[in-house]
Amino acid sequence: MDTPSTDGYTFGIEEEYFLTDLATRQPPPRVRRGLVDDCRVRLGDAVTYELKQAQIEVATPVLDDAFAAQDVLRHLRRGIADVARGSGLGIVAAGSHPMGSWRDVRPTRKARYRRIIETYQIIGRRDLLCGLHVHVAPPPGVDRVELMNRLMPQLPLFLALSTSSPFWSRRHTGLLSYRQAAYDEFPRSGTPDFFDDERDYDAFVERLVRADALRDGSELWWNIRPSRRYPTLELRIADACTHLEDTVALASLFRCLVRAHVRLPELGRERGNGTRRLIDENRWRAQRYGIDAQFIDEAGGQTPVRERVGELRALVEPDAQALGCVAALAGLDGILARGTSAQAQLDRYEAEVGAGAHHLDALRATVDWLLETTQPGQG
Repeated sequence: MDTPSTDGYTFGIEEEYFLTDLATRQPPPRVRRGLVDDCRVRLGDAVTYELKQAQIEVATPVLDDAFAAQDVLRHLRRGIADVARGSGLGIVAAGSHPMGSWRDVRPTRKARYRRIIETYQIIGRRDLLCGLHVHVAPPPGVDRVELMNRLMPQLPLFLALSTSSPFWSRRHTGLLSYRQAAYDEFPRSGTPDFFDDERDYDAFVERLVRADALRDGSELWWNIRPSRRYPTLELRIADACTHLEDTVALASLFRCLVRAHVRLPELGRERGNGTRRLIDENRWRAQRYGIDAQFIDEAGGQTPVRERVGELRALVEPDAQALGCVAALAGLDGILARGTSAQAQLDRYEAEVGAGAHHLDALRATVDWLLETTQPGQG
């Protein structure tokens, strides 16, 4: 992602995909060295490596329009799929791969990734997961950490709306986002603590750097964080979205929420000793039940996710109008109507099993759906 302008509320999106063998429907153990280079020849520096060879990542340029974001991501998905097809591969956008087995997939041949594997051992080797990251630039002078504190209670909603990882190691986990559970194995992951401001946050990072716990703030893998490289707040909790319009809807909602919290200085300031634990409880409910979860609020009541979405849509209406996001936010209605990718995957899997298919054949059929929905025509 290029450096955002200083106008405020510009944004960028990062999507991670699984490369998938079109013959076996599995992530390939190894990928030829030149694949990412070939993608870059066609698509530029928007394409990059990920931890495992069977993964690939894209990052949009700085954007200020939701429909431009959709066009850019559609172009990137199509371009990578076209290049990958030459190696007998396709791409899948999901938090976990139904046919994936972390034991079989090799790390990418880069020093940074070798260091991650060496440092985190089996936790790093098990990291066969894909997410959606959204950067939003608040206006100059806005403290990103103070803003992060106020936005944190909304994090579980983005997970509920994006769940796409119901399978792990070719097994149904019983969760809609196993990615979130697996990612919690890493140190410095999950919900961040409440820091006073950016100065307090930076002092904490510096303390860990001096102790050789990490190299820099990019190794704080929290579900939301101030970006080290850009003047943005980065949302990291979401699973990779299979439907492109879901990606754009969630990015637009985050962008509108950032603006709303700047516009309304008292918004999100209510919290107590148990707030962070309530956020984690709601995060658990999101990874277990997705859009059918009920979230606990500060007053002790419970609100269904579907109702919470409606409340936030009403809250950010002025922001959606100002940012031109009204139509993009309508994509949230699609998620609530048809369900998330995780639910669609399970529906496909269970229908195949119900029709007499073997477990592995049902998983392959689920991958068929993921391939076609991620980028039509890959099969």
